[in-house]
Amino acid sequence: MEATRNQRTIGRPASIEGIGYWSGHDVRVEFCPADPDTGIVFVRTDLKDRPRIPATIENRTETPLRTTLQCGDAGVDMIEHVMASLAGLQVDNCEVRVDRQEMPGCDGSSLPMVEALDAAGLVEQDAPREQRIVRETVRLGDRKSWIEISPSASAETILQCKLDYGRDTAIGRQKFCLALSPETFRRELAPSRTFLLEHEAAALRDQGLGQRATFQDLLVFGPDGPIDNRLRFPDECVRHKLLDMVGDLALAGCDLIGRFVAYRGGHRLNAEAVRAILARAETQEVLQRCA
Repeated sequence: MEATRNQRTIGRPASIEGIGYWSGHDVRVEFCPADPDTGIVFVRTDLKDRPRIPATIENRTETPLRTTLQCGDAGVDMIEHVMASLAGLQVDNCEVRVDRQEMPGCDGSSLPMVEALDAAGLVEQDAPREQRIVRETVRLGDRKSWIEISPSASAETILQCKLDYGRDTAIGRQKFCLALSPETFRRELAPSRTFLLEHEAAALRDQGLGQRATFQDLLVFGPDGPIDNRLRFPDECVRHKLLDMVGDLALAGCDLIGRFVAYRGGHRLNAEAVRAILARAETQEVLQRCA
């Protein structure tokens, strides 16, 4: 384990409010400063004893189309945009107090959360931020969907995603790559929004989900593009895939230095990448101690 920067938290509490896309419940999220080495911890203020749920890969449970954490009887759902906001700005220690299980969708992006965190101010702490450096190439998945992790020649975190919805959809094929930093996250990824196809949205509504979400709350693509909405970037969909990746990789609990290339990837593959890196790092540390 190595370190090249100090940990950070926020200068004062900040909050956002919205509705959960899946549940339709009103929810409030309060970001609070935390001591060094706390990490990101969700606190369910609506439950007895206010259970704490550390945002770690060990607490992740598999849920379709979103990232969920479970610790004992308490859980938090659709946390990827919250985690992306914190990780993208390099906020390492924060208590995230929530009064519902599902996080608010807001406008489908991380922008409202980034603006709240920036307004609270970012504070450097007197403790090093640990990092894991990718030293070998690993590929996970299959021909239809995969993620490849490899060393970064520039010693930066490089993220790349290739999206392929076929030529017969308005989304089509998209590709985007960037070196991750607070500046590039704010500018290139934070405004990008959740998206899905019109028939996918209809199927979810038929299941009783997303009843309060509107075409203005996220991007719903019809044959000619977003319905009753406008793109913020021509390639907004692939950018949002990278936003999700930032949030999922943050479950490592440290900075990951390497190159991450995904093809038609998603939350499950992102989580597998985290587990693979941490497992290899633990093996390397054992070998070093035994040498």
